[in-house]
Amino acid sequence: MPASLVVTTDHIAPRERAPVWREWIWKHFGGLESDLYGDTEFDGHMASVNAGDVILTKLEANRHRVVRTQDMVRASDAGYLKIVAPLHGRAGVEQLGRQAWVSPGAWTIYDTTGSYEVHNPERVEHLIVMLPKAQIMERGLRLDNLMARYVGGASGISRVALATMRSTYQELPHMSADAARGAGELIAQLVRLSLIELSGQQTALTQREVLKDRIRGYIALNLRDPALSVEHIAHALNCSKRHLHNAFAGDDDTLASHILRLRLEACIRELQQTGPQARPITDIALSWGFNNLSHFSRVFREHTGCSPSEFRLAAGAHNADRQLTH
Repeated sequence: MPASLVVTTDHIAPRERAPVWREWIWKHFGGLESDLYGDTEFDGHMASVNAGDVILTKLEANRHRVVRTQDMVRASDAGYLKIVAPLHGRAGVEQLGRQAWVSPGAWTIYDTTGSYEVHNPERVEHLIVMLPKAQIMERGLRLDNLMARYVGGASGISRVALATMRSTYQELPHMSADAARGAGELIAQLVRLSLIELSGQQTALTQREVLKDRIRGYIALNLRDPALSVEHIAHALNCSKRHLHNAFAGDDDTLASHILRLRLEACIRELQQTGPQARPITDIALSWGFNNLSHFSRVFREHTGCSPSEFRLAAGAHNADRQLTH
C-alpha cells in the first residue's frame, strides 16, 4: 500500500488552527506561504498519497490564498509541475503574468520552480497533483507557454487525464506499490499528452469563454462586496454590460442570478455550522453581500423552501443525530 498522510484541524483549538495549517502547507508543498484573507476562523483537512513519484493530495479548507515567491523557490530542493482540479469551489492560479480560474470539471497546471499565487476565495475541496517536472518535459514543448492556462476536462485527452487522476486517488489505498507507481506514470503520460494538445491550439478557449472565466474569477474574489453588480464588474473588467450578458448567453444562470446563487450557497454552508461558534444569521447574510435582511430571507426561502432560521434548526438536528451515531 502506498505511503499516505492525513492531517486535520478538527482536534486543534480554534485559535491555533491557522498557524498550524500554515506550517502543514509549508512542509507538505515544499515551501509555500498561506494566508486566510484576514479571517480568524479556519478549518482544513488534507489527505495525501503517493503513486510512485507522483503525489496526490485531497485538500478541503475554508477560503485561503497560497503564495510562492522567488526566494521560496530557491530554498526548494525538487521541481514539480502542480495541478489543481477543483471538486467543489473554484481556484485561481497566477503565474508568468497569466491567470486561470477553474471550477469542478476542469484543471490547470503551474510550475513550482517559479513564483505563483493560488486564490481560493471560498471554501474549497481540491485534488492537487504534483508531478516531477522531469517526467513531463517533452522535446520541443515550451512549458512556460502552458503554465496558468485553463486546460479543461470536458472533452479530449484532458478529460481522460482528469478522470484518471480522480480515480487513481480513490483507488490508491487498495493498490500495491508497483501498481501505484504504474498509475503515477500513466498520469504523467496523460498530462504530457494534454499539454502537447494544448500547445497546438491557438487558444485554450474561445473569446467568450475567456471573458466568462475572467468574470467568474472577479466574482469569486469580490463576492462579499455588497456593491458587486453587473455595472461594477463591467467597469472593473473594462467592457460593456452587453458583453457581460453575452458571455452568459445560453447558460441556465444570468450573470445576476449567478452572483445570487453563489452568495446563497455560501450562506447555506455557514448556516450548516451550528453550536456555540455559529454566527448570527444577520451577520452571515451581511458578510456575503446581502444588505437587506428581508430580501435575503425571501430569496433564501425561494431557494431552499424554508426560512434561514428553520434551515439552521434542521441543520442543528442533523448534526446532533450524526454525533449520536458516531
